[in-house]
Amino acid sequence: MATALLSNWSAHLRSILRIVAAFLFMAHGTQKLFAFPVVEPRDPVALLSLAGVAGVLEVFGGLLVLLGLFTRPVAFILSGQMAFAYFYAHASRSFWPILNGGEPAVLFCFLFLYLAAAGPGPLSVDAVRGRGR
Repeated sequence: MATALLSNWSAHLRSILRIVAAFLFMAHGTQKLFAFPVVEPRDPVALLSLAGVAGVLEVFGGLLVLLGLFTRPVAFILSGQMAFAYFYAHASRSFWPILNGGEPAVLFCFLFLYLAAAGPGPLSVDAVRGRGR
């Protein structure tokens, strides 16, 4: 019974996963670009720095994924960004993501890769435009 219920809702749950993940992902970008939200006050990063480019991808790419607009190509790009971020900033510290602080990068990488393959789900601009299926 529960399996049938969840199966019936799987596409909508994919949309909800996409929206929540994109919202959380955007917070990483707003921290970089606008220094919000942060625990300790700090200056935003330079826009033309590596962190600035990452922030732009996180905010605007995250917004597109949140809306479900051009989800597949944008999610693929963001997946690559997260793979790069993991190997650039985390992997050299330790093999294990739990020790090198890279769990969010790994999780976002594979979540976006999943969305690139599976599509945005029915609650998306892509679905309304007929491109998300």
